[in-house]
Amino acid sequence: MATKREHFGSRAAVIMAMAGSAIGLGNIWRFPYMVGEYGGAAFILIYILCSFFLSFPIFLAEALVGRRTHANAIGAMNKLAPRSFWTILGYLSVITPTIIVSYYSIVGGWSIEYFLKSFSLNFGEFRPSGWTPLIFNTVFLALSSIIVAFGIKGGIEKFNKISIPLLFVLIVLIMIYSVNMPGADKGIEYIVKPDFSKITGRTFAFALGQSFYAMSLGMGIVITYSSYVHKDENLVASGVGTVLAALMFSVLAGFAIMPAVFSAGIAPSSGPGLVYQTLPHVFTGMSASSPWIASCVAALFFFSVIVAAMTSSISLIEVGVAYLVEERHMKRSMACLLVFVVTWVLGLISVFSIEAFGKVDAFSSNFLLTAGVLLVVLFVGWKMKKEDVREEITNRGVINNKVFGVFYFLIRYVAPITVLTIFITNLVL
Repeated sequence: MATKREHFGSRAAVIMAMAGSAIGLGNIWRFPYMVGEYGGAAFILIYILCSFFLSFPIFLAEALVGRRTHANAIGAMNKLAPRSFWTILGYLSVITPTIIVSYYSIVGGWSIEYFLKSFSLNFGEFRPSGWTPLIFNTVFLALSSIIVAFGIKGGIEKFNKISIPLLFVLIVLIMIYSVNMPGADKGIEYIVKPDFSKITGRTFAFALGQSFYAMSLGMGIVITYSSYVHKDENLVASGVGTVLAALMFSVLAGFAIMPAVFSAGIAPSSGPGLVYQTLPHVFTGMSASSPWIASCVAALFFFSVIVAAMTSSISLIEVGVAYLVEERHMKRSMACLLVFVVTWVLGLISVFSIEAFGKVDAFSSNFLLTAGVLLVVLFVGWKMKKEDVREEITNRGVINNKVFGVFYFLIRYVAPITVLTIFITNLVL
């Protein structure tokens, strides 16, 4: 007898889960850097426009596929387009997050290590690969898998209800401290001052790419999470809540990090180096006058990074677990164990070589993720029946009737051209 499928308990639970997936490490170290590098407030404006006019419709496209079928990513495509080319989308939606979490958990492991070092402020040299990162990667991946093993309501929903409000509180506390540091005004200016001379085609491409990542698009996450959403839930309202939460956290993270970096007289850098190489020096420098304050701020910061990383990792793990439970009829605990083992083994490629880490990240971000997004917009915009799409967006004509026309135009014409352009650009460059 088939097991009754779980659902999220409320709209707030849906938004918390979706926002938990969206809010991750990219918001903490990548977004602040890109804001300063590509035009400050001008980049933020482009990012907001990309989020609402491209990423948001794509989010809804993935969400309606999941909600309509109430199935995992592969099961969804088997229901909507059985034995067709489009089943590739289902398999890609399971493969992509499995690969991503294999190296994403390594970064989560770095965060645990640095959280523990915060109490002594003895950070030492940043060693991104080797046996120590493997140990902390294992701990982080195991904790994430255990949360998923408790199920939708008992694990994912409960964790996100606690962690997302906590994460916002922590980042606001860090921001308040950061903007009041001596010389912080330069960091604030770095974020808010628009520099239109830096706006190029690459600015739009990076803004859209960051928006895709921030909304967890092309990873099977939105399809999977939306399959746990009740039929009477307003997908548009849930989507707006998710977009606003991701945007708000990105901006708060910028104000939490950049003022502290500039206060220490250190130029911002991209990637993990900002979090794991530059900021530890900032905290160490603070310890000369107030060691206990420096230790508390460092611990709060790295704890925030752990929570942000974990809310995303559990969503990545859930995609594969849902497939194994529903299509392979495994117990959830065994499915979590299998996903843990597979991702841990895949992570061995990246954990002993930072160069391999970068290549796997680039392949996942530039090829797999973008390919998944492209297939979704083509499927919803051109393969699915228009009335079926309308039915999901409007809840059978009850809500969002005026929104549907705009959504369908964007998903059928604008999104495919834009995503295809980015996909080709990534392949060429």
